[in-house]
Amino acid sequence: MRRLVSGTAKMKITRILLAAAALAIGAGAAHAEIKKVRIGTEGAYPPFNSVDTSGQLVGFDIDIAKALCEKMKVECTFVAQDWDGIIPALLAKKYDAIVASMSITDERKKQVDFTIPYYLTPGNFMAPKDTKITDITPEGLKGKVIGAQSSTTSASYLEDKYKGSEAKLYPTQDEANADLAAGRLDAILIDKFVGYEWLEKTDAGKCCKFVGPDLTDVNPDGTGIAVRKEDTELREALNKAIKEIQADGTYKKINAKYFPFPIN
Repeated sequence: MRRLVSGTAKMKITRILLAAAALAIGAGAAHAEIKKVRIGTEGAYPPFNSVDTSGQLVGFDIDIAKALCEKMKVECTFVAQDWDGIIPALLAKKYDAIVASMSITDERKKQVDFTIPYYLTPGNFMAPKDTKITDITPEGLKGKVIGAQSSTTSASYLEDKYKGSEAKLYPTQDEANADLAAGRLDAILIDKFVGYEWLEKTDAGKCCKFVGPDLTDVNPDGTGIAVRKEDTELREALNKAIKEIQADGTYKKINAKYFPFPIN
């Protein structure tokens, strides 16, 4: 004998079906919502992101973000944000993603999610051309005053491994570079590609040079795009777009615009 469904049971089933339908509609709506993406960047980290003489944000990060937006077929706008507040502003929904040469770290992953890396960069020490520094180990730099941009992997690396040195941290990389050029620092720890831009393409950078080998453990997981943890669809759309611009040659063209060597 087939069991009859009571009125109460029917109501429960109806509610379940309606809830399931709402979830399905919601999922479709969420997908449709990715039409506009606000990109947060620093604007003070050339050649990756900076502000030109006309006040426009320019650089490798900006060109990559524009290429990704084109692949995703979304309208993107850019927001400049000081580095120290760049993650809090993302969490406060001032923008939807950070494209600002942010290294992927376990500490940052507690607050945000990251895409796959879109470039890899080692750390390097820079020092005045007349430096006597030849040994860049913690023992070799003991007692030296070393600069880095605050809230970066370079700063964390200094504080963790170079406890015998005096770490001097700066809000922007430009300020650290200026103090090195002025002779107020013995050395700087910097992302290699950012250091290359300053040394090779600015008058101020003529004062200095790289010392020691690449430090591949400063940024071991590479550089990614940060999004809020709940924005999984945006993260996956960005991952797909990163792979597409790498496959079709777009990434290579942007890379060549800024560097005479591959950075991914």
